[in-house]
Amino acid sequence: MIFAIGDKKPVIHETAFIAPGVVLAGDVEIHENASVWYGSVLRGDENKIIIGKGSNVQDGTIIHVDHPDWGGLPTLIGENVLIGHKCMLHGATVEDGGFVGMNATMLDGSVVKTGAMLAAGAFLSPKKIVPAGEMWAGMPARKFRDLKEGENKFAIYGSAHYVEAARMHAKALAER
Repeated sequence: MIFAIGDKKPVIHETAFIAPGVVLAGDVEIHENASVWYGSVLRGDENKIIIGKGSNVQDGTIIHVDHPDWGGLPTLIGENVLIGHKCMLHGATVEDGGFVGMNATMLDGSVVKTGAMLAAGAFLSPKKIVPAGEMWAGMPARKFRDLKEGENKFAIYGSAHYVEAARMHAKALAER
């Protein structure tokens, strides 16, 4: 379901994959080769949501924002980002090549920097920042360890996989 709220309407690049059962409402931008997977909800009713080129929002994820008049922030997802299954992002930012593990939560003003990882099930409190080269885990999330050689590129490799997976799903759906 894709719909406008007032004058705010989703803008979806022609190469993006939006799976059946996704809700895109209001001020939502989905860029080139990005994908939003089954059962996800992106509600840009009070502020902007951007999903950058090659990024993916996996099944069952919820993304929302706060109203700017309340000091709220948009939710900004950079390029080649992996957002795992069943995540919750609210007024948060994931920079290019960032990784958010399954069932993780990011709250207002929190940031996963380029090449950083938020572990599965982690809870990132408001305004906390996961620096590049680090993995944070736990509830609340804290530094767990430095990333090993090559782990900072995991989201880039994974996002390329999801671009191909999206093409396969789009083809299968078109052939139904």
